Order: sequence, then C-alpha cells, then structure tokens
Amino acid sequence: MSGLFEIPSDLQNTYWGLVVLHLRLALVPVAGGLLVALPLAQLCVRLRWLYPPVLWVTTVLYAVPSLAFFVVLIDYTGQSETTVMIPLAVYSLVVFVPALVDGVRSVPQETLDAATAMGLGPVRRYLQVQLPIAAPAIIAGLRVATVSSISLVSVGMLIGNQGGLGNLLNDGMIYHQPRLIWLSVIGTAVLAIAADAALVALRLVLTPWMPRGNRATRPASAEARPEPAAPVLEDAAR
Repeated sequence: MSGLFEIPSDLQNTYWGLVVLHLRLALVPVAGGLLVALPLAQLCVRLRWLYPPVLWVTTVLYAVPSLAFFVVLIDYTGQSETTVMIPLAVYSLVVFVPALVDGVRSVPQETLDAATAMGLGPVRRYLQVQLPIAAPAIIAGLRVATVSSISLVSVGMLIGNQGGLGNLLNDGMIYHQPRLIWLSVIGTAVLAIAADAALVALRLVLTPWMPRGNRATRPASAEARPEPAAPVLEDAAR
C-alpha cells in the first residue's frame, strides 16, 4: 500500500504533503475572494447602477485563461504560490458577487425596517441581519467557488510544480506512470467532494430554519414555523 503513494523525488514532497498544499492553494484564494466580495456586493446593493459594470468586469476577468494570468503575474510574483492564488481569487468574484447581491436583496424590507427601529446602524444591520438571512445564497456561491478552485489549482503545475496534486499529473505524463495520474485525478475529486460536503453541513448548522429534504410537510393547521428574520433580529439585539 505504501508503494501506491510513493512520489517521485523531484516533487520534494509526500502525497499527503501535496494534499495539504493543494488545499492551501485552493482555499486561501476563496477566502480572499470572499473578503473582497463582501464590501463590493454591499456597495452594489446600495448603488444599484454599480452592479452591472461590476458584474461585467468580473465576468470578463473570469473569461481570461489562467495561463494568460500566469504570464502577466510571473514578472511580478515569480513562479510562486502567489501567482496561482491571485487568478483563483479573481475567478471567485464572478460567483461571490452575484450570490451576495441576490442574497442581501432577498431580505424583506420590513425586516430591515425592524432592525433600524431597534437601533442598528448600516454596518451592524448588514453584518448581523442581512448576511445571516442571506447565508443560504452565500454558502451556495461558496460551494461553487470552492469546488471550482480545487479543480483549477492543478493548472499551477505549468509554472514550476505549484499545482498541488496537479504536480502528480505532470510527473505521471513525464515518467509514463498512470498510477500518478490516477492519484492526481482521484485525489482532486475526493477533495472537491469532501469540501462540498463540509459546506453543506455548515449550511445546515447556520440555517436551521431552512427546510430539510427528509422532513415531512407540516399540515396547514400546524403551528407556523418562525420566520428566519425573527431569530436573527433577536441575536442582533443582544
């Protein structure tokens, strides 16, 4: 079994070390993209005219091939992890910005009015009311961005072994070892599935008011389920 995960010495890493590297290269850009998208999306919500050009710019950037990004960035960041992470963070914006904008806009106006009446300012209202209610849309965007980032990391193998598990794909073709290719492909797929499952579990924890597929529909006479705004406003007022 140990021979199955034996890695060529030129990679200067173990298989599990490549797994950790792959996750770091994929998840750090997603976190960075989310941090950039949060204030940008709120600005688009407040200034509606800004949303179409922002969406256009993020879409155009997403259409730029990663290799073209690498060529531009190598002169500034070299053949480093940063060169791989920057394009992945930029690509995530095309998912995060619409998800955040649509999620925040879905918050009922009466909920915002109630939060304002409770003394919440714009920042607290955004962080403590709008974002929690928009959590399902945000996590849906996070799932897409995370799985996409995990799959795209492998392209980094083209700029000097900066592709995580994608490095195995490159070595497998060089040394004609299908075992390395399968380790790369299956390992990347498993990471993507595991990350998606973790985000689904996170959504279940953060949005207990959301319907579950295994729950039977309540009859009309049953006690009404509280609106998601109610627990959020209660927490915000504390």
